[in-house]
Amino acid sequence: MKNRCLYFEAPLKCNLREEPLPANGPDQLLVQTRCSAISAGTEMLIFKDRMPSGVRVDETLPSYTGQRFEYPLAYGYSSVGEVVAAGVQVDPDWIGQRVFAFRPHQSHYLARATELVRLPPELPDEDAVFLAAMETAVNLVMDGRPLIGEQVMLLGQGVIGLLTTALLARFPLGALVALERWPARRRIARELGAGAVWAGDEADLAREAAAALGQSDTHGRADLVFELSGQPSMLDTAIAWAGFGARIVVGSWYGTQTAPVDLGGRFHRQRIRLISSQVSTIDPTHSARWSKRRRLDTALAMLARVRPSRLITHRFGIDAAQQAFEQIAGRPQETLQVLLTYGAALDSPGSDWRQD
Repeated sequence: MKNRCLYFEAPLKCNLREEPLPANGPDQLLVQTRCSAISAGTEMLIFKDRMPSGVRVDETLPSYTGQRFEYPLAYGYSSVGEVVAAGVQVDPDWIGQRVFAFRPHQSHYLARATELVRLPPELPDEDAVFLAAMETAVNLVMDGRPLIGEQVMLLGQGVIGLLTTALLARFPLGALVALERWPARRRIARELGAGAVWAGDEADLAREAAAALGQSDTHGRADLVFELSGQPSMLDTAIAWAGFGARIVVGSWYGTQTAPVDLGGRFHRQRIRLISSQVSTIDPTHSARWSKRRRLDTALAMLARVRPSRLITHRFGIDAAQQAFEQIAGRPQETLQVLLTYGAALDSPGSDWRQD
């Protein structure tokens, strides 16, 4: 049996390789992928060659142990598939189970049961494939620690921004507003619960924002700001909208992109706090009670409530992956979540599967 695996070969170039599946261990499962979600954040940094040199991919995921962000690279972390065979030491009840895994874009892979998340039968594939993104949104909200009655602003309404908006809309906030360049994303943000969403260049933005944030003057300031745009220049915008003692949660990863940040004006006098938020770890103040599994289970429950499949704008077969990445890079105004699809699951693993 061949594994068809997507590789980032060079800047703006990806390629599908056929590789033999490695010999399995008796404690491994064979999974056939149904669909996988492309990250418009990290994966586009790889596609555009904006990866910081020498940085390890993710030491918390077994499939990336020891790897660095260097070409060629097989990468991805949002895969839904079906278990089609099990090693002799694995409970055969796993066969036929739909599962989620943090795996590259590939048609088949071997994994241990501890690396897979069983999916509830009532959750469709196209909602389940958002599990990694939803876990990131859950982590962002945990790091932001919104309080009752707070005025909250989000910068950027891509997939992560929209999922974070959907979660925050369930809190008893004083206001929930956002800045987003593209009209289609602004519309979806309002549908998910944002009270007001602006492009950021409106002539009367200051007055409208102050009103939306419940303030009488034209200097509306938020208690909590989430910077999720992926643009380092937006850090200054976050500081400009943060009130005295406000928290700014930086969820964007900028890769090699940099921009000057003005820390000499309002930031210096307003006691603003910048908080780095990254899903690979849990804030130490939560870790006494929260494990990664608990956070993942919470994200799984949120998928059933939010039903994020509405954010899918494009589907491409794995053979058209190059076109999929070009779609994201070249037409962001019409693109949100892009899926890669792999065809129907096999009825049997085939003769190449070894039980030794």
